[in-house]
Amino acid sequence: QVQLVESGGGLVQPGGSLRLSCAASGGILSGSAMAWFRQAPGKQRELVVTMAMTGSINYADSVKGRFTISRDNAKNTVYLQMNNLKPEDTAVYYCTNYLTVGQGTQVTVSS
Repeated sequence: QVQLVESGGGLVQPGGSLRLSCAASGGILSGSAMAWFRQAPGKQRELVVTMAMTGSINYADSVKGRFTISRDNAKNTVYLQMNNLKPEDTAVYYCTNYLTVGQGTQVTVSS
């Protein structure tokens, strides 16, 4: 069974950038549908971006134009590049291949 491990979170000032990684072990991500979602305290889980098996990508309106999902098949890793971060982006970010979910990585945007 594929295991997913997120990394790259941290504390960043508004307007800053972070790149999250989702590394897979025990299986291959290539060709898999993937997604990132986030969970902030007291808020509903939000789907941030989906990448279909076809490669089609859909972003939540809240992150469109600021976040970019990508995949490196050689490294069996999916990335989420986050630019122009805002305080409302603060959350735990999770990646999923729709079968399993990683443990999450905390992103905090604050001055």
